[in-house]
Amino acid sequence: MFSKACEYAVRAVMYIAIKSAKGLKPGFKEIAREIDAPDPFVGKILQQLVREGIISSNKGPNGGFYLHPEGKPVPLMDIVKVIDGKEVFSLCVLGLKECSDKFPCPIHHDVKAFRDKLKESMQNQHVQDLVKKIEQGKVFLKNHSINS
Repeated sequence: MFSKACEYAVRAVMYIAIKSAKGLKPGFKEIAREIDAPDPFVGKILQQLVREGIISSNKGPNGGFYLHPEGKPVPLMDIVKVIDGKEVFSLCVLGLKECSDKFPCPIHHDVKAFRDKLKESMQNQHVQDLVKKIEQGKVFLKNHSINS
């Protein structure tokens, strides 16, 4: 449902949050390596996220990307809106231009319930909450630990 760019963006912000909590500011090459994504693609995604205020960055020898530890929680929906747009939750899964409750495609009603639940989850889930689960070993961002 989400673009590859959006998947990378969510993983990148979670990785940045983990490192920021330790006072570290990873560079885009480190982030790309850790989230298994191409460097140039990650660079563009990170620039978008900085422009929209989701993450921050510093240039120079001590530079890198970070989240303010005392900053407000970042809902996953904020990342989705920046990368894929909020329309991702209303597009027809069959690609029809005119798909709605009034003029549904053959699977509109089945998909709508799932999509609405996913949208609600993305609004209610915050990067910082998911990072806590990662740090507790309850969920994983990779098949091995990135906490070191």
